Amino acid sequence: MTKEEILKTRESAHGLISINSNFNIENKEDLSQIYTPGVSTVCKEVEHCPESIKKLTSIGNSIAVITDGTAVLGFGNIGTLAGYPIVEAKASVYNQLAGVNAIPLCVDQMDKDELIKTIKSIANSFSGIHLEDIKAPECFYIEEVLKKELNIPVYHDDQHGTAIAVLAALYNATKVVKKDFESLKVVVLGAGASGIATAKLLKEAGIDNIILVDRKGSLVCGDTDLNEPQQEIAKITNPDKLKGSLEDVIKNSDVFIGLSEGNVLTYDMIKTMGKDPIIFALANPTPEVKPEIAKEAGAAVIATGGPAYPNQVNNILVFPGLFKGLLEANANDVTYDLMLSIAKKLASLVDNPKPNKVIPGVFEGNIVDAVSETVRLNFK
Repeated sequence: MTKEEILKTRESAHGLISINSNFNIENKEDLSQIYTPGVSTVCKEVEHCPESIKKLTSIGNSIAVITDGTAVLGFGNIGTLAGYPIVEAKASVYNQLAGVNAIPLCVDQMDKDELIKTIKSIANSFSGIHLEDIKAPECFYIEEVLKKELNIPVYHDDQHGTAIAVLAALYNATKVVKKDFESLKVVVLGAGASGIATAKLLKEAGIDNIILVDRKGSLVCGDTDLNEPQQEIAKITNPDKLKGSLEDVIKNSDVFIGLSEGNVLTYDMIKTMGKDPIIFALANPTPEVKPEIAKEAGAAVIATGGPAYPNQVNNILVFPGLFKGLLEANANDVTYDLMLSIAKKLASLVDNPKPNKVIPGVFEGNIVDAVSETVRLNFK
């Protein structure tokens, strides 16, 4: 669709979501049941049995999708209002694909403690918090504090959804190139929320040789110029303490995972990688390298974050089913064991991995139910 068509469609519909009642009000009796005096019965029940709120109201199937607009993938800090269309779109996906009520919220507070305070103050209206497009390193602190202080699941999609989707695709890509998964040398470009979370999950999955790179070069243990989350991930990655730019450290690597910005990986860099390199260029809307260039340079498996090419590695494969499962299981945490289980499940949905097919498509089979079932099984 053209820019004009996209904007006209949104304008005519007044956005992507709306709020509808589950009960029809057609007469005085209907109104009395759901409003006064009937609602007083529900209020008194919740007063005496607070946990009944999830069964008697929409809270039990509702989550908040919250952004401050400081780290929109591919755009950066575009502001709170400009970040709202992202959370509105994800709220629509939750509703349409998973049957979850999701309310998009943009919070115009740059101070991390104030943002935490605001989220805590509204948390009683929801059964889960989905954090979106909040810049690093603040996002790590915000998620950590909220997880400790709230009794509902708190999930940062840029971290965990991205990491799970990448791992699922990498399981199958490794089969295509016939390499040992745990022996892979992986370079992750982008040392923000997505890059650090992906490196952590790959490490949990058994890969030791992972190097993160940002604009200043590779992350090396002991570098005091790194922020706190970067210093922590540097302790468990880059085992050979390789220093230098992406061009320097990508040599002889097996996998490139781009979670940064468009057009930063070159033909010549790919040529220096090991045999049958795997290229995941996931920046949106412009990938780190065009798939045509990557293929010409010898890439054996290529994935992007968008739908224009085969192998769309995107967290839309994860978050609808993940939160559906969390709500159904009445679970409060997203653990590494759960993330590994979801990644393995997604990978298993591709029967015979091939260069152009290492990850299932969003509308192939029932991805949402497969993921939600995996979540439920992990909390039995």
